[in-house]
Amino acid sequence: MIPRYVRPEMDAIWNRQSYFEYQLEVEKAVVQAWGQTGLVPKEDVKLINQATFSLGRIDHYESTSDHETDAFVSAVAETLGDESRWLHLGLTSSDVLDTALSLQLIASGRILKDRLAKLEEVVTHTAVEHRNTLTIGRSHGIHAEPTTFGFKMLIWVDELRRAKTRLDHALKNISVGKFSGSVGTHANVPPNVEESACKLLGLKAAPVSNQILQRDRHAHFVSTLAIIAGSIDKFATEVRNLQRTEIGEAEEPFEEGRHGSSSMPHKRNPSRSERITGLARFVRSSASVAFENMALWHERDISHSSAERIILPDSCMAVDYMLWLFTNIMSGLNINVDRMLSNMNLTHGLIYSQAILLALVDSGMTRQDAYAIVHKNAMAAFNKKVSLRTLLESDPEVTSRLNRKNLDEAFSPDRHLQHINTAYQRLGIEIGEAT
Repeated sequence: MIPRYVRPEMDAIWNRQSYFEYQLEVEKAVVQAWGQTGLVPKEDVKLINQATFSLGRIDHYESTSDHETDAFVSAVAETLGDESRWLHLGLTSSDVLDTALSLQLIASGRILKDRLAKLEEVVTHTAVEHRNTLTIGRSHGIHAEPTTFGFKMLIWVDELRRAKTRLDHALKNISVGKFSGSVGTHANVPPNVEESACKLLGLKAAPVSNQILQRDRHAHFVSTLAIIAGSIDKFATEVRNLQRTEIGEAEEPFEEGRHGSSSMPHKRNPSRSERITGLARFVRSSASVAFENMALWHERDISHSSAERIILPDSCMAVDYMLWLFTNIMSGLNINVDRMLSNMNLTHGLIYSQAILLALVDSGMTRQDAYAIVHKNAMAAFNKKVSLRTLLESDPEVTSRLNRKNLDEAFSPDRHLQHINTAYQRLGIEIGEAT
């Protein structure tokens, strides 16, 4: 991932130094597990726990061996004495690589969980603050019926909670390690050493493995990131649409000194939300690669490795950045309440057509007849750009059944607010928790 889209917390997990530090942590855990069996002397375990490496020495060895893990082990071994013979004992490369990768994914997942929680907090605050802020609801991009901006935000809150649940499941699924050897038979590392080493690392031993951990676990993780990216993309797309000049109901923060265009000084573009949409496309495509990585030859080939070195760190970094950026957008979102009310009145009352339909049905008219009457007046109001209510009040088929009070109730947005708090209650959100 290019530095532009990397937050420092995530970079600390995936940079090259950390990549090998996780592997060294795994190697040390296995030596310690061997020590618990009595095979490795306690003094040697202590000495190996002090082992280090340098990236330069790894590069030196790899330039000849063309084998990264072998170069890494050699670079570590040269910081030790005779005790280095216990390093990498009985292991195959994937024992170290896959277990270290699990640790990296877990660490990344914890950061993403924190990001999701923060975004949920910000969106929840907006949902409560604007629970009664009327706005027009749109279906197919066309004005439908009134809703509230807070209610729109509740949809996001619920979706973010589902995202957290999915991520928890994916993290549980990837929180395993393996030290079962070249084809998983434990021929050179007994199961008790595997279990002890995994426990030291905070992992569970995979119940069964061959040379690798099976890639359905990783596909689950990346597909979860893809769904999260899809949700953030959906939210950002809504911000982009609401910021359109013709709508103007919400706008990304536009700080003092920010430029929207290099050529047009007046522009206030939703470029941050568009950036999120672009990154979401990459993360979704990474899920496809993760699915392709599931099918490997026999007990393992290496076709998944090169792809994973790109999609796993970059997907974690991209989703981390997207969550961070969108949280900032929502924290400073400019909400134009007056424009929302103005837009609600653009259609001269057409948005209350269903309320009139239901009032006529309630008066005893068949639904088909009521629909035909309201549709006739609604189309006339649309074509002539006049008030729907004015036309209804001139239609004897309507006035014979509905009085002024009936019309007042039908043309009031209050009916769209009376049950709005139910959704807040279902989500366990206290109405008074934000002002």
